[in-house]
Amino acid sequence: MKKWNEVPVRASIEKAAAALNANGFETVIAKDAAEAAGKALALVPEGAEAFTMASVTLDQIGVSKEINDSGRFDAVRGKLYAMDKEKQGREMRKYGAAPDVALGSVHAVTEKGSLVIASLTGSQLPAYAYGSGTVIFVVGAQKIVADLDEAFKRIETYTLPLESARARKAYGLPDSFNSFPSKMLVLNREIQPGRIKVVLVEESIGF
Repeated sequence: MKKWNEVPVRASIEKAAAALNANGFETVIAKDAAEAAGKALALVPEGAEAFTMASVTLDQIGVSKEINDSGRFDAVRGKLYAMDKEKQGREMRKYGAAPDVALGSVHAVTEKGSLVIASLTGSQLPAYAYGSGTVIFVVGAQKIVADLDEAFKRIETYTLPLESARARKAYGLPDSFNSFPSKMLVLNREIQPGRIKVVLVEESIGF
């Protein structure tokens, strides 16, 4: 059985990075979490409007905290938390769908250079697909898979159970709660030069 949290050899990582670059996703390789955080943050201009999507990867490497708490950036997440969902739902949806910079991760990267994201609500997908001027993904190399079939299998058998457990703990949900890939986004190519940037990390980070 495939180990979904296993980091592949360097040659496989370089092959995936080359495929991503060929598909218009500007990709660099970082040797570890610290280097990945530095590379990701260097891509965000000081004072830029930036939205960190819910991401275990960004939390683990300290990017979420730096964007949202350092005061160096115009952080969207805190502003959304301060808004009234019942009265300002429309404004919140618009604000979250098109921040200047969106940061997050993906659930799988294929060897041919596609990126796959699964979501229960789909809230992060508009920004990734088109809305944000710049999208920055930080991705652990353990997420590299052979093809889309393997990507979907990884999400169903590995990512979802871990995400369900995370959500239950984070949001106080009942033990019966299980997340679901209600909406899936597959990015095969980016036609706007420089819009989507990927930091591929030679470690197992996130899930």
